Amino acid sequence: MHAEDIAERFPVVAIDSPALDAARLLADHRLPGIVVTDGSGRPHAVLPASQVVAFIVPRYVQDDPSLAGVLNESMADRIVQELDGKTVRDVLPEHLHDVPPVDADDTLVEVAAAMSRLHSPLLAVDKDGRFVGVITASRVLAAALGTGER
Repeated sequence: MHAEDIAERFPVVAIDSPALDAARLLADHRLPGIVVTDGSGRPHAVLPASQVVAFIVPRYVQDDPSLAGVLNESMADRIVQELDGKTVRDVLPEHLHDVPPVDADDTLVEVAAAMSRLHSPLLAVDKDGRFVGVITASRVLAAALGTGER
């Protein structure tokens, strides 16, 4: 099985798009992450939904999770405040910039190895210099377990 066999259509977002739009796309479609394209429409990065969630949690709460229990639910209002006026570029984790797409001919093991190495929930798939789709971690698992579509 090759990357092209399990790649699927998936929404993408441009690197200079509003971060709030990307967050809404992730939430509305319940996506594990999204491929970020550069100015020419080529895959450039991966923005995991978890990174957007982490961006809206104050640093002091990330450093001391016990503080999360004392904050009230109105903190959820911070989501809009923290993302408003920011671009996708502003919330991208540094290690997921310039994420190379996997090749359409890469094997399932090669794709899984790339995901594991990059700690990425999804990867773009390239065929002859053209973006053909996305592979999510759940697709890799389904294919490995023989429960995915063939």
